[in-house]
Amino acid sequence: MAGKSRVLVTGAASGIGAALTKRLLQDGARVLATDLHVEALAMHAPLGAQLCALDVTNRRAWDDAFAIADREWGGLDILCNVAGYLKPGYAYETDLVEIDRHVDVNLKGVMFGTCTAARRMVAQGSGHIVNIGSLASLAPVAGLNLYAATKFGVRGFSLSVALELKPHNVAVSVVMPDAVETPMLTLQESYEQAALTFSGSKPLTVDDVVKLIVERVLVDKPLEMAIPPMRGMLARMATMAPSLASGLDPLLRKKGREKQLERSSLSRRDKLSSE
Repeated sequence: MAGKSRVLVTGAASGIGAALTKRLLQDGARVLATDLHVEALAMHAPLGAQLCALDVTNRRAWDDAFAIADREWGGLDILCNVAGYLKPGYAYETDLVEIDRHVDVNLKGVMFGTCTAARRMVAQGSGHIVNIGSLASLAPVAGLNLYAATKFGVRGFSLSVALELKPHNVAVSVVMPDAVETPMLTLQESYEQAALTFSGSKPLTVDDVVKLIVERVLVDKPLEMAIPPMRGMLARMATMAPSLASGLDPLLRKKGREKQLERSSLSRRDKLSSE
């Protein structure tokens, strides 16, 4: 349980990070809400959160953020690495700068935060690091190859670090949600390359993910959890049998593209009706 825990949340200006910050505060935790977008953070962060500008790609900035927690509360109990980046695209059309952006935010950002937290948590003899992956941590996703590569990396790194930290009473969990109704999902509506994102029955809500984190992950400290479980099982099967994923890809892409176009149409209609 979050209780009176001291928690640092990245990506807290919107989406899962903002909703998680709100829920943790409601449950009595002390939260250091961080984000690169300071103005948005100040606008959306709930009352009671300690705010901090944090560029997760800057290793020195992590020390500064933890210094705030040390000064305010004497340390941290939980780190939630939520911040992420995604831009759809096929490999043959990718601007190579996107490789750096995905790796820097999604993978190196998680690594910097995890290693910074690990040093402090080992020294204090306890702690919990929660890294947000994706079902793309488990299965190949055509059109989101850079995102999938970095999320595969998040899972591999998290599970490896979990083995290292277990003897020191520090837990590591990786949470792998399907598509979630956030600004990142809205961004993908206009990219045909992202059709697979929309192939599920319906997107998760941020509250679905937050509920899982607060009521299960922070309580039981599992190594990994996928949500929803059935889609997670299918993703694991696709990894074990890549030929199966290849065979299903056209069908799932067709289904996803239909839903994607429907969402885009509704979004345009809502925009016109509000003008």
